[in-house]
Amino acid sequence: MAASDSAGDDSLYPIAVLIDELKNEDVQLRLNSIKKLSTIALALGVERTRSELIPFLTETIYDEDEVLLALAEQLGNFTTLVGGPEHAYCLLPPLESLATVEETVVRDKAVESLRAVAQQHTPADLEQHFVPLVQRLSAGDWFTARTSTCGLFAVCYPRVSPAMKADLRSHFRALCQDDTPMVRRAAAAKLGELAQVVELEYLKSDLIPMFVNLAQDEQDSVRLLAVEACVNIATLLPQEDVEKLVMPTLRQCAGDTSWRVRYMVADKFTELQKAVGPEITRTDLVPAFQSLLKDTEAEVRAAAANKVKDFCQNLDKPHQENIIMNNILPCVKELVSDPNQHVKSALASVIMGLSPILGRHNTIEHLLPLFLSQLKDECPEVRLNIISNLDCVNEVIGIQQLSQSLLPAIVELAEDSKWRVRSAIIEYMPLLAGQLGQEFFDEKLNALCMTWLMDHVFAIREAATLNLRKLVDQFGAEWAENTIIPKVLAMARDQNYLYRMTCLFCINVLAEACGSDITTRLLLPTVLSMANDKVANVRFNVAKTLQKIAPQLDQAIIQPQVKPVLDKLNVDGDVDVKYSASEAIAGITALG
Repeated sequence: MAASDSAGDDSLYPIAVLIDELKNEDVQLRLNSIKKLSTIALALGVERTRSELIPFLTETIYDEDEVLLALAEQLGNFTTLVGGPEHAYCLLPPLESLATVEETVVRDKAVESLRAVAQQHTPADLEQHFVPLVQRLSAGDWFTARTSTCGLFAVCYPRVSPAMKADLRSHFRALCQDDTPMVRRAAAAKLGELAQVVELEYLKSDLIPMFVNLAQDEQDSVRLLAVEACVNIATLLPQEDVEKLVMPTLRQCAGDTSWRVRYMVADKFTELQKAVGPEITRTDLVPAFQSLLKDTEAEVRAAAANKVKDFCQNLDKPHQENIIMNNILPCVKELVSDPNQHVKSALASVIMGLSPILGRHNTIEHLLPLFLSQLKDECPEVRLNIISNLDCVNEVIGIQQLSQSLLPAIVELAEDSKWRVRSAIIEYMPLLAGQLGQEFFDEKLNALCMTWLMDHVFAIREAATLNLRKLVDQFGAEWAENTIIPKVLAMARDQNYLYRMTCLFCINVLAEACGSDITTRLLLPTVLSMANDKVANVRFNVAKTLQKIAPQLDQAIIQPQVKPVLDKLNVDGDVDVKYSASEAIAGITALG
């Protein structure tokens, strides 16, 4: 009854209920009531939502940030609830207030909702309601309002009259020159977005001067955001204008005194390369890239090193090899022995990608010595990054060239004192097995894979078990029968019960991969023999394994051999063993 009463209240007095809940001292209640706004609006109907609910919300915007955040989010989806696009402007007052609050997350959500609502406005409504809101926020006393407004220009600019557009450009210019760094930062962040909707003539006459000023701002946090705008602006301009209007500023950013700005240039380098085209890349970006690769700050070198492969790949084909060999490779050689491990690691993750670009001869002569020195690097991450990208080089020169030096590095990683490093190398084992071939693998790496099954860390034993399955998929059941199954089954007799359990875990994954014959002949007898183990945990896992491998067994085997063992485990003294056995019996019976 109470539930239907409250439902009745919701429909009869929704605004009263909302007001009560919004004034409640409990934040959670206030939050719940905001989250039910759409239901309340539906109950009120579009007329009353416009005339009562929205004004009420506009007047009561002072609350906890999480309540305001929920409100800002709700209002973005409110257009249909106030009567559709022709009434969308009703939503602007509460969102305008929310866009001026102190908490950044709330402001950002309000701006997101304002952008969504702006799409619903007709051009006339934009001019009458939305643009004045942008103008008010741009002239706001608090920096919060001026910061928020930067995100609103691009959504309304394309659909207003030329006079309004000129006014919007002049407001945006004022924001770019604002006294508060936070406002200039917001303007710099949105400059690229505005550039995409502004007409080309005004892009050149109005926006590029703004970009140049921001790129010379006294605050590095503003200058680095101008680099992002640079990508958008360069994409929009014809080639000759890029050289004249954008490149002087970009050159200056690439050599900026602040490492953060140089880092941003390095981070956006391939996007800049595509934006400015091959000609400017050769004359300007190649020297800039060289200086970023030799930067005094490790973060900048690491960001640039990350882009080596993509930058080289995007060079125009006639000059590609020449530029790489003469300009990029000397810098790369220095980075291989960089004192900072993040730089070496970043380079190691992409350097192999140069092989297909440079071809067999250059790879063997110039890149191979670098790979081999990275394989011997004291930093495990560097060695791993090289091993995980070996397939690129394999396609170009064949693995034989690498295998002599590769092996010591692998063995060292496999025995690393950090278990996460050991775990990572296990993941690459199937990939290496495929690259090295079965014979090489059996001779050099097989013993290593078996050693991991006896590791003292469970995560390694587990990963090694799954690794066996992948190796069998690669090399086939016959290889498994001759090479790994005898070693796995020998673990069933180990003194340590943990290794006896690992034997069962291996059988779980090998049964399906090896098929019915090997499971029946070799794996099943071992599992059955372990049913009398003195450790309950092992017996528990015997029951689970029998259920797991049952699909590979014939009914003619299950009835006389498996069933009696499970029946015996079903009356075991240990409650968990009994449970596991009963589950297994039910599972096997279901198989029919």
